[in-house]
Amino acid sequence: MKNFYLLFLVCLFSGITYAQEKVANIEFTTQEIDYGTIAKGSNGIRTFEFTNTGEAPLVITNVYSSCGCTIPKKPEEPIAPGKTGVIEVKYNTTRVGPISKTITVHSNAKNAPTIALRIKGTVDDKKEESVLMKKTSVMDKK
Repeated sequence: MKNFYLLFLVCLFSGITYAQEKVANIEFTTQEIDYGTIAKGSNGIRTFEFTNTGEAPLVITNVYSSCGCTIPKKPEEPIAPGKTGVIEVKYNTTRVGPISKTITVHSNAKNAPTIALRIKGTVDDKKEESVLMKKTSVMDKK
């Protein structure tokens, strides 16, 4: 009978300790960024902002992209509860055409230990004429 009470007490204290465990949670402002149509060679840097909505420090352990043309950068320090952080993504805008890439984020977040973020858009190679060039070409036609 003593063994039963001892086992009961161990289980009770284990359950209480487990119930009080503090965890990190991650919430992103958005999980998709649309670059729209951007010019070739323009700034390809965008950021995904997130908040640690848990009660323990949030650690981003790994961030990688589906392609070498997209370079993500994760925060190096843990994000305290209630604080925000950013994951910077740099897309190589020298590549013309549609953008459709996935960035995978691994963390210690209880609610989402792995999250897929997406970027989309189009890189356009059209050269824009200046107003002066348009005026000159109109005068040449006369």
